[in-house]
Amino acid sequence: MTTATPAQEGAGGIGSRTGIPTSSNRRRRLGRSSRNRAMVVRYQDDLRIFPSLPARVGLAALALFWAFGSQGLSSFWLNALTYAAIAAIAAIGLNLLTGYTGQVSLGHAFFLAVGAYATAHFGAEVGWSIFLWLPVAGVIGGVVGAIIGPFALRLRGNYLVIVTLGMLFLGEHIFKNWTDVTGGGNGISVAGALPTLDTSKFDFLGQRWDRNQGWFWLSWALVAVAALLAKNIVRTRPGRAMQAIRDRDLAAEVIGVSLTRYKIAAFAVSSAFAAVAGALYGSFQGFVQPSDFGLVLSIQYVAMIVIGGVGTIFGGILGAVVVGTLPFVIQELSSNYDLPLVSGDKGGLNGYIEIASLNKMLYGLLIVLFLIFEPHGLAAVWFRVKAWFRTWPFSY
Repeated sequence: MTTATPAQEGAGGIGSRTGIPTSSNRRRRLGRSSRNRAMVVRYQDDLRIFPSLPARVGLAALALFWAFGSQGLSSFWLNALTYAAIAAIAAIGLNLLTGYTGQVSLGHAFFLAVGAYATAHFGAEVGWSIFLWLPVAGVIGGVVGAIIGPFALRLRGNYLVIVTLGMLFLGEHIFKNWTDVTGGGNGISVAGALPTLDTSKFDFLGQRWDRNQGWFWLSWALVAVAALLAKNIVRTRPGRAMQAIRDRDLAAEVIGVSLTRYKIAAFAVSSAFAAVAGALYGSFQGFVQPSDFGLVLSIQYVAMIVIGGVGTIFGGILGAVVVGTLPFVIQELSSNYDLPLVSGDKGGLNGYIEIASLNKMLYGLLIVLFLIFEPHGLAAVWFRVKAWFRTWPFSY
């Protein structure tokens, strides 16, 4: 029988064989347990959408502004912010496809048209309520995206851009000739899709609102739902697979990620978001026509995610607010001021640039400037500001 030496006993020899924890073993186990608990806490913090107190305070402030702060906004700003909210839903979808999966698309306007014409048929003509035609529009857009998705499986970069651009022109041809559903080139009315959303008779604390107030509440509530849904998608296994495909698709396929499944799924989810936005756009505007969903609209959505931040959910919302409200701000400025070289403003017809052309030029200019000076968009600016305050006073 071998007798353990004191050194072996101190190292846990007898205690290890008998199962009795020695003081050194106990300290090591307690140390590992505390480290494991700390790792679990940090992991749980990463899983939370709003992990810190400032984030929760900011969320509460946004909710209060959504409920009460909008009372001080004029009809002009309510109208502009409603269009921005509708654009934000589609921009979130495009960011899932381009920012998280790496599939650049110029055909996003096509799926907005699918949602708008689905609303015109099921909402205005058939008479369904919003609880039916809005999800149906999203499902139709997702199915169409899933059908188109396989054509882009072996394409990337400029080739995928060309395919989606061709899809956009093909869709415009279909919408102009399918007169029974779309009304052809003359367009179709969507005014009766949501007749109950009228707050003009609603009186609260002596304040009476118009139709734009109700649309402001509805659209931004749906933006919150869309952002929460997209955030949960990118934090799950499909979201990590999408990002792996974006970073290196061949390596992702080697480790077991199905390119077919996740690329088609990304197209379907992105198309569903765009179709929901198109359904809201058609109902809010009350009238849609094929020319509303052309190449310029697709470029606007590319500008939104570039300006806001590619690969971030809230970046799509920031970009939609900037790009979505820009035409209204330009229109308001042209009504009150004589803009140099601009025709159709307060100064009259003397000028070289029309207001619509000025908006297109500004979209292109913003894309170029952000790609050169801030490729990660406004989201990166926000991250730097937040890091500066977090590390203050050592951030100088």
